Amino acid sequence: MEKKLLFVYNPKAGKALIKNKLADILDIFARAGYETTVAPTQRHGDAATVVERRHSGYELVVCSGGDGTLDEVVTGMIRSGFKTPIGYIPAGSTNDFGGSLFLPKNMLRAAEVAVEGTDFPCDIGSFTHEEDRDVFVYIAAFGLFTDVSYETAQDVKNVLGHMAYLLEGMKRLSSIRAYRVKVVWGENEIEDDFIFGMITNSTSVGGFKNITGKNVEMDDGVFEVTLIKNPKNPVELNNIMMSLLNRDMDTSAMYFFRTAELGLEFEEPVAWTLDGEYGGTHTQVAIANVCKGIDIRVKKPPSK
Repeated sequence: MEKKLLFVYNPKAGKALIKNKLADILDIFARAGYETTVAPTQRHGDAATVVERRHSGYELVVCSGGDGTLDEVVTGMIRSGFKTPIGYIPAGSTNDFGGSLFLPKNMLRAAEVAVEGTDFPCDIGSFTHEEDRDVFVYIAAFGLFTDVSYETAQDVKNVLGHMAYLLEGMKRLSSIRAYRVKVVWGENEIEDDFIFGMITNSTSVGGFKNITGKNVEMDDGVFEVTLIKNPKNPVELNNIMMSLLNRDMDTSAMYFFRTAELGLEFEEPVAWTLDGEYGGTHTQVAIANVCKGIDIRVKKPPSK
């Protein structure tokens, strides 16, 4: 009896390159002994719905698209109540998560890893707010450029598509908006004005490697948290920009710490992005690490 595989892909991801690779990808699945169900997404939320409603007979779920597509697949899997290993064929513009796991950029090689690789238990994030509970795969962020209009899909993709937006956008002090935030983790509590914050489980954000700190491990049960303070003058602003460019997180201009969970309370509703997708506006959020919450197929587990 053939094994069953559910293949969910975003035909518009990146430059829509998968259209020219689809037949070869399906051939790789077939040669690996899988009977494949193909589910192209048409709109936001499709991937989550398909995966949530999948039957337990599927031995593997493979998705192709950007990190937002992977986010939906993981969301659907958590909602379903049972886990299936996930293969990921990166096809987006930055693919931070795929890069963190050293997945091949070549789509056909990534497809081979999806069916022949090793299952790596990877952490994910739980994002609880006033209305509901969401999940994210590798980043939850607020602040600079996360409060833009989400009227078009491209706006959403651009929010964290390139960390250069953060670096270039900080040139003028008058254009920066700060948010009063109380942050609580463990026995610690701080309250300050921040222009940007990110809670990450990734070695890169927006294509910038090592901007989340050193010695990042994807299965250690903790997040890397970066909170950038409101600069008081152009000199402080320049120091922040240089710190980010040099991947130097030990600075008086920002907080950097690791934690398994934290709570954030804002004086006003603040927009969030989860894996580059709109995460709503909230005044209170609770974020927790779900240690080894999903199994991702990799060529080999990331070295410790």
